[in-house]
Amino acid sequence: MATFPPVDEQLKQIRRGVEEIIPEDELVNKLKEAERTGRPLIAKLGCDPSRPDLHLGHAVVLRKLRQFQDLGHQAVLIIGDFTGMIGDPSGRSKTRPPLTLEETRINGRSYFEQATKVLDPDKTRIVYNSEWLGRMTFSEVVRLAGQYTVARMLERDVFETRYKNGEPIGVHEFLYPLAQAQDSVAIRADVELGGTDQKFNLLVGRSIQQASGMAPQVCITLPILPGTDGVEKMSKSLDNYIGIDEAPEEMYGKVLSIPDDLIYPYFELGTDVATDDLPRLKTFAEENPRGAKHELALSIVRLYHGEAAAQAARAHFQKTVIQGEIPDDVPEFRPEPESDTRIGLLTLMTQAGLSQSNGEARRLVQQMAVSIDGEKIDDPRFEIDVSVQAPFILKVGKRRYARIVWR
Repeated sequence: MATFPPVDEQLKQIRRGVEEIIPEDELVNKLKEAERTGRPLIAKLGCDPSRPDLHLGHAVVLRKLRQFQDLGHQAVLIIGDFTGMIGDPSGRSKTRPPLTLEETRINGRSYFEQATKVLDPDKTRIVYNSEWLGRMTFSEVVRLAGQYTVARMLERDVFETRYKNGEPIGVHEFLYPLAQAQDSVAIRADVELGGTDQKFNLLVGRSIQQASGMAPQVCITLPILPGTDGVEKMSKSLDNYIGIDEAPEEMYGKVLSIPDDLIYPYFELGTDVATDDLPRLKTFAEENPRGAKHELALSIVRLYHGEAAAQAARAHFQKTVIQGEIPDDVPEFRPEPESDTRIGLLTLMTQAGLSQSNGEARRLVQQMAVSIDGEKIDDPRFEIDVSVQAPFILKVGKRRYARIVWR
């Protein structure tokens, strides 16, 4: 029989950084029942396999799920391989092209490998929702659809806006929240976690569980973490993200680049610092933002790479940015020229792994963030004869380097 910390202590941890607990009194009752019976709560998180590359924004809800694990409860990670073929309409102004089952499975495996950087893999139950959704008959789908009304679907902001604007809404999009709700029925979820953009889906889960004759889940929503620009939500497409798989030095430097007003939210939502220490960190961020950012960067890098890597990342930052020196361990790269010995700067940056794409490379050049041997390059059409100019140091931003050499 499982044992748990006192309910008040559990609530203190669960409340940290959350937007809403719907309804909190039901959560209290569920925690008391778990304490009485020794049965852990089933805490569910559905994963969208269309986004296999995880960043700190995704990790906010994963960290909350980890808290449930640490409190003694059962974490269930549902890989939406079946729902991924429908496409979550949350925040979408138009219908999204569906993925194939094979694509969702590949992405799902990548998601799990990265998610276990946050979750305890030995205490995480992994399931694919095609296990039950793929077996449903058409009559069962019709019966599920009959448990929710079109009027309530159209109350959802994204559907309401598109309907008023005369934009198309696929019938299959109405099925997404119902399918997600069926996940909660299938695993008998006590709690479901999600970002604030998932609130509608989570509440549908409560309704469908009640219609199925079971106790409804408690819905816990968490804030959407702003990206490093401090304006838009964290997104790889907006290049304002901090990936949980990124190198320690890159992660450290990106944390230092965030606006000062994000220091405390990042501590609260993106780290495992003690809840009792948060008031001190809030004051520290207000009085000494530079020092607080370094403590934040250490905390985040330590989470994903360990103490030694965090300290090395700090030393690397001191040497390369503060002292302005080129690091000793700059990796060598031998490019594949586009013609003879010439190569375009954008292609070279992408080949060397200093940019994710030519589009990102172009933006970096236009932002005057690229230099060759210390000389800024501002022309995206710039070409290099590597047989003549190599070796040279290609620097992108403040922290990315490559020593370009020829054969």
